[in-house]
Amino acid sequence: MAAAYFVTGTDTEIGKTTIAAGLLHAARLAGLSTAAAKPVASGCEETAAGLRNGDALALLDECSLPLAYDEVNPLAFAPAIAPHLAAREAGVVLDIEALVAPVRRVLAKGADFCLVEGAGGWRVPLAGSASLSDLPIALGLPVILVVGVRLGCINHALLTAEAIRRDGLALAGWVANLVDPHTSRLEANLATLAERLPAPCLGRVPRLDEAAPAAVARHLDLSPLVTFVSQ
Repeated sequence: MAAAYFVTGTDTEIGKTTIAAGLLHAARLAGLSTAAAKPVASGCEETAAGLRNGDALALLDECSLPLAYDEVNPLAFAPAIAPHLAAREAGVVLDIEALVAPVRRVLAKGADFCLVEGAGGWRVPLAGSASLSDLPIALGLPVILVVGVRLGCINHALLTAEAIRRDGLALAGWVANLVDPHTSRLEANLATLAERLPAPCLGRVPRLDEAAPAAVARHLDLSPLVTFVSQ
């Protein structure tokens, strides 16, 4: 298995990084080499080494190949706001050209399993009329969708899957992340997602007291991705 995927979500703050780190950990347990990229991140903290993003650091921790922080997260912004607004305030043109080259360098490392994590949902704006969804389109990456399971998630998930398909990309799989474990009619909602999303479910992750990658990985199954790669 040697493959790369773009990780997106039904919204912001629904656990994309938690799931992505868990997937990377599961791949490492399966004996696969791993790499990751989060090409743009806002909400970064100033450190002695420069701006650092907690999500990017979590991904870096699960990379078995040697990667520098700036390779994983080449564009980092301090304000915890939409990336295109943070970039504008910093005087940076946030376009596809600024993202494609650094991600290609990570992909060129040749990891068995590589994840590229987006920011927010599928249509996060970049400069001009561009969207972050243009990045996986430019790279031809299949997509893993993290569904933040809560009221309204079915609509968000189906609209996102529809947009991915219309953009010409394959939905390789989806993960149910139970951000609200008290969601009314939980099992019925999960059944509806399974019936209507055109891809296999890679796992159902409960609300964990400690959402460490090892704990998340126990609820994930990479085998549908192996089948997807072989198609």
